[in-house]
Formats: sequence, structure tokens, C-alpha cells
Amino acid sequence: MDNKKGRRYEVVKWMVVFAIGVCTGLVGLFVDFSVRLFTQLKFGVVQTSVEECSQRGCLALSLLELLGFNLTFVFLASLLVLIEPVAAGSGIPEIKCYLNGVKVPGIVRLRTLLCKVFGVLFSVAGGLFVGKEGPMIHSGAVVGAGLPQFQSISLRKIQFNFPYFRSDRDKRDFVSAGAAAGVAAAFGAPIGGTLFSLEEGSSFWNQGLTWKVLFCSMSAAFTLNFFRSGVQFGSWGSFQLPGLLSFGEFKCSDSDKKCHLWTAMDLGFFVVMGVIGGLLGATFNCLNKRLAKYRMRNVHPKPKLVRVLESLLVSLVTTVVVFVASMVLGECRQMSSASQTGNGSFQLQATSEDVNSTIKTFFCPNDTYNDMATLFFNSQESAILQLFHQDGTFSPITLALFFILYFLLACWTFGTSVPSGLFVPSLLCGAAFGRLVASILKSYIGLGHIYSGTFALIGAAAFLGGVVRMTISLTVILMESTNEITYGLPIMITLMVAKWTGDFFNKGIYDIHVGLRGVPLLEWETEVEMDKLRASDIMEPNLTYVYPHTRIQSLVSILRTTVHHAFPVVTENRGNEKDFMKGNQLISNNIKFKKSSILTRAGEQRKRGQSMKSYPSSELRNVCDEHVASEEPAEKEDLLQQMLERRYTPYPNLYPDQSPSEDWTMEERFRPLTFHGLVLRSQLVTLLVRGVCYSESQSSASQPRLSYAEMAEDYPRYPDIHDLDLTLLNPRMIVDVTPYMNPSPFTVSPNTHVSQVFNLFRTMGLRHLPVVNAVGEIVGIITRHNLTSEFLQARLRQHYQTL
Repeated sequence: MDNKKGRRYEVVKWMVVFAIGVCTGLVGLFVDFSVRLFTQLKFGVVQTSVEECSQRGCLALSLLELLGFNLTFVFLASLLVLIEPVAAGSGIPEIKCYLNGVKVPGIVRLRTLLCKVFGVLFSVAGGLFVGKEGPMIHSGAVVGAGLPQFQSISLRKIQFNFPYFRSDRDKRDFVSAGAAAGVAAAFGAPIGGTLFSLEEGSSFWNQGLTWKVLFCSMSAAFTLNFFRSGVQFGSWGSFQLPGLLSFGEFKCSDSDKKCHLWTAMDLGFFVVMGVIGGLLGATFNCLNKRLAKYRMRNVHPKPKLVRVLESLLVSLVTTVVVFVASMVLGECRQMSSASQTGNGSFQLQATSEDVNSTIKTFFCPNDTYNDMATLFFNSQESAILQLFHQDGTFSPITLALFFILYFLLACWTFGTSVPSGLFVPSLLCGAAFGRLVASILKSYIGLGHIYSGTFALIGAAAFLGGVVRMTISLTVILMESTNEITYGLPIMITLMVAKWTGDFFNKGIYDIHVGLRGVPLLEWETEVEMDKLRASDIMEPNLTYVYPHTRIQSLVSILRTTVHHAFPVVTENRGNEKDFMKGNQLISNNIKFKKSSILTRAGEQRKRGQSMKSYPSSELRNVCDEHVASEEPAEKEDLLQQMLERRYTPYPNLYPDQSPSEDWTMEERFRPLTFHGLVLRSQLVTLLVRGVCYSESQSSASQPRLSYAEMAEDYPRYPDIHDLDLTLLNPRMIVDVTPYMNPSPFTVSPNTHVSQVFNLFRTMGLRHLPVVNAVGEIVGIITRHNLTSEFLQARLRQHYQTL
């Protein structure tokens, strides 16, 4: 690619990033609008019914109506997950795996996006304790993966000839941008989204990507803001509603001069709340992990209908608990004058509805309202706003009961077969905890100066931090959502304390679910102790390899009997190569290829010898000079080979058109192999599909050549070797893989420390790392599985046992 093409490529990249942001914003708009519509319809009918039936004594009928709505919505959400099972849950663990370099099947498909969007819409409207923010991140990532490809497996007939971005690295960058756009749309937090993508997602990052991801996040946030402001207020272009979840404006009333949002003395309480939040989060994660294991053993192996029934059971229990708790456990509280007039410190500029318009008077006489119903019979966003901004309205007993019920039901719900986020339930649970702390401090300890909304916010941060264990991005997301920069310090301290406390007991909820799926996720760095290991301790020494020139039958056999994604291209070091070369074109071609690479190395040594800065051994320099002056290259090649390669031992007569076999002896399996490069499975399959080969009677120059565009045409879904009809190919034909292999992959020496291996693997986004010794022979290969913490721990134990 020349500079002009490179600039055009960069311009197209920026345009695509902008399009991803806009599309993610529109997805968020659709979800928000639909959830609002269904929720208003449901609560409108139920509220009228409850008000009528509380006088006539037919509350069972109201409960049945509520059950009818909720069970229908949850049933539809479960059916969508049956169509695409990957759409269940929040999608953040899967996206985290994808950005870490692990391809989870079906995770970024169009069908997954549709099932996710409609599923989360129904599960939130169905009254389950789930949020729509986590699935928004997944939806953004799918948009990021699919849009630059301009094609979909679900819409095969629609084909665009779009030649850009045909590599995994580009796709991963766009998924990073899409995930960040999802956070920005969900919380109105573009910077938080960028930091989320950096902290939670991407293993591989650079400065240019930071700009693009931030631009994408801004596009998403402002697209959503523009349309929501226009649709709800009719004031197009006013940008009044930043994200799907807004925390409103925190400010003291003008009349109360003693009120401060927080003081230095409150920091001590915030630290204690962080510790309690970490403990509660660790408890939540522990219970949810046990539930997930139980589901994996007892629910998932059974017919798919059982998963739907489990979701319906959760919905049934949740609905009954909400209804009965509101009827029996709620207290009738006196409305304050501020609530009646709807002004003062409780007026919210940043929300579409006044906080006080969402108060519920269920089962209560005039001028009083039901505090439990106000929390349970509203959308979760409205309940959070009530806890943040409604003053002195919730009794400590109500808050304690609400917290316990919500904690247990949210824990049970996360992991069922519906699309479900965890951000909003955690925030609501934590806000109730924070408000409870504020009530106790005000009522029982007599600290009248504290601002309840701040404690509710810190409680929400502490609990959410204890569950998900995010620090940088969560601090910024919460700051951007509150629009209050002064909250930066208390939120950061609380989140750090909550994370440290929780990490003492277990991992974050997303890491737990990644672990349960058995995905080989790479951490940011290895433990210090691992440097007692070297590359040779962790590598896989049993290699499946191909030769520069290999028969089709051998390639097909290797591809069908292994699942590896790349194969080293090697030549063997033999003592009797001249005899081998006689009468066998295939072996002759392989040996010639090896000799040409040896001559190249000899030439490099000669150049170094001519410059006075470095001196090869005199013996080698003489050999190089002799070769240049010589008229008989064949004899000198053998001498060169003996000089430049390790001394050989006799090997069994194994022809390169035989596949490496399980029946080989140790001597056959570990013969010295000169390493020439890596060739990918997808490349070999493409060569076979397109019939790129030559016959033994021809020279390798007669083999057809494929361009890069032809090699990448089937990206990202290359044909499967098991689906190919190879009857038209002659199995005795030979494939020359040398024009298509990567001749200079990253390699390490067997003595390299594990930390260096890990850093190289992770920062360069590798999938295979050959281990090559000092004389250019491959001795093993390292893949992601060799670098997981479990594998390294096992090897470290072996290392200690051998000492």
C-alpha cells in the first residue's frame, strides 16, 4: 500500500467509526423508546386496576393482570434467546473475551444483535430485575463488527464489494469502538466509554485507536441525545437528555445554607461504605457463581424448554414478591410540601419527568403515599432517581427490606436465559444501601448536615464496584452521569476500596462467568513468581508442521486430523540428502528451498565480514568466499550446510509427503527442523479450494499465484476443510506454500523469561509464538492456552517438584 492509499484507508476508517457511533445511538434510542412504551402501558393498566380493587377488594385480579403482562414479555425474551443462545446475559463477558483475542462463535452476528435488542426490551418491560445498559455494550460491539464488513451471514444475498478491513486486527479495533459507543449511549458518558474499552476490553491498544474510539463514543452519545430530546421535548437540537440512564442534578436547596453535597468528614463514612460494598459484591458474586454452576449441571443439559420455564418461574416469583411487598411491607408516608409543589431542591432539570410525579399512593389514604410501592412499581431508572433526589421519604425498615429482596432476586435473575444487564440493578441495590446508611446517620447518630443523595450515589458506586470490580472507567462513567465533577474523589476512593475488599475474596462477576465458560483469557500481566519459568518450560513440543512443498493428500490429512490454526513451515536436517534428492522431485524441491535459505545466511555473513565492524569466524568467511569464487555450487552447498547447521545424527527415511504421525518414535518426532515461517489454516484451505498446486513433472514456478485480495476474499468465514469436495484434486499434486507463509513471524528463544513471552504475546496480539533455538531450528510453539494462569501455575508446580 502506498501513502495515497494509506491516507484513503484512514479516511474510510474515520467515516466507518462515525457510522458505528450513529447506529449504536439509534439502537439505544429504539430500546429506550420501546421499553418506555411497554412499561407505561403495563403500569397504566395495573395502577388503575389496583386503585379500583383496593376499594372493592379484588386485588387478586390486579395481581393476575400484572402476571399476565410480565410472563408474556419474559416468555418472548426467552424465545429470542432460544433462537440465538449467545444473546443471553449481558454480553460483556463475551465481548471481553473477543477483545482479548478469543473468538466466541456467533458473538458478533446480526442475528445475535436482533435477538439481544428485542430480548432486552422484553425482559426489562417484563419487570425482571435486569438493566438494558450491559446489552447496549454488546449491541454496540456487534454493530462495530458488522458494519465495516458490509455483509452478513443472515443476509447472504446482499453483497457489497467493500475491499477494506479484511483482517482480525481491524475488526477488533471496530469492536472496541462499538463497545465504547454502547457505554456512551447507555450512560451519556463518552470518556467513560473510551476508558471502559481500554480497561475491560482491549488487549491491544494504540494512540490512534484512542482518538477513534472517543470520536465513536461522542457520535453515539450525541446521536441518542439529539433524537431523545427531539422526540420527548419537541426541541430538536437542544441536547437535554444525555444517556439512557441519567442521575439528575445533585444540588442543595437555596434555602438551606448549612447543606453541602459532601464534606471531608464524610470521606471516612465513604471508605467504610466501600468496604461494606466490596463485601456485599463478593457475596453477590459467590451466590451467583454457585447458581451458575447449578444451572450448568442441572438446567442446561435438559431440553431448551426448561430454560424458558426457569425464566418464567423467576418472573412469577419476582412479580408476586413485588406485589405482596408493596401491599404488606410498605409504609404510608406523609407527602412533604416540596413533593406537592414539585419545586425546590427536588426539581430535576435533566429528566423528562419530575421525580415526584412517580410517587405511588397504593393502599394509602389521601396525602400519603406507599414508599415500598414507589420503589417497586416504577421503572428502575425512576426508582434510582427517587433514592438520589427524594428527601426524607423512605423509612429505614422499607429500605432494608427493599435491599434484601432486590439483592436476592437480582442475583437469581442474572444468568437466566434472557438478555440481562447488571449495571442498573446493582446501582439501585447500592442506592438503597447508601440511602439506608444516610437514614441511620441522620436519625440515630444525629448527623443532620449530610446530604442523603450523595450517600445514595456512593452506596450505588460501592455496590456496583464490589460486583464488577471496575475502577477507572466506572469512576468517570458515574461522574459524567451525575454531571458533578466534585464527586470525583469520593467515587474513586469508594470504588478502589470496594475493589480491593472484593478481590480479597473472589473475582469480578464478568471474570467469574468467563472462567465458568472455560475461556483462556489473558490477564494484564503474569505473577512475579512466573519468571522462574522459561519459554522451553511452557511451550508445546509436539509439533504438527508442513513442508515448503507438500502433497495435497498430506495437507488434507493434517487439516482434517488437527484443529490448529497455524502450522510451522519446516525442512528436516538429514545426513544423506544427496541420495534423497535423486529421483524425487518433491524432496528435491524442499531441500533446494532449505539450501537457498542457507546460502542467504552465508551471504549475510559475508557482507558482515567485508564491513570491518563485525568478524565472523575465519573458517566461515573462507567458506563464503570459496562459494562466491566457486564454479561447482553443489559441492560447496553441502560444506556450507555442515558449517551453518548443527551436527546431524542419522534419521529414519521419512518422506515429506507423509503426514506427521502419532505412531512416530521419539527419534522421529523430535528430529531437528529448520524453521522457515508460519502458514495459517485459512490460507491452506483457500489454496486447496482454488486448486493452487503443481504436478511432480512440472517445476514449482508453474503453480498459479493468488493475490492478497483473492486470499482474503472469504474473510471472516473461510470454508471448513470437512465441508470441501476435494475429489477433483489429485492427491499426488504438490502445493508450494512458501509464497503465502509468513516468513518472519515473532519468535522467542527457549531461554526467554515467561514475563517477556507474555508481554510480547499480549501487546502484539499474537495467536502463535514459535520457539526457535540459536541455529534456527523450531523446538516448540506457544499459544494462548500455554499462557493462562491455570497452565502457568501447573507448570510452576512441576518446576518446583523437579528442583
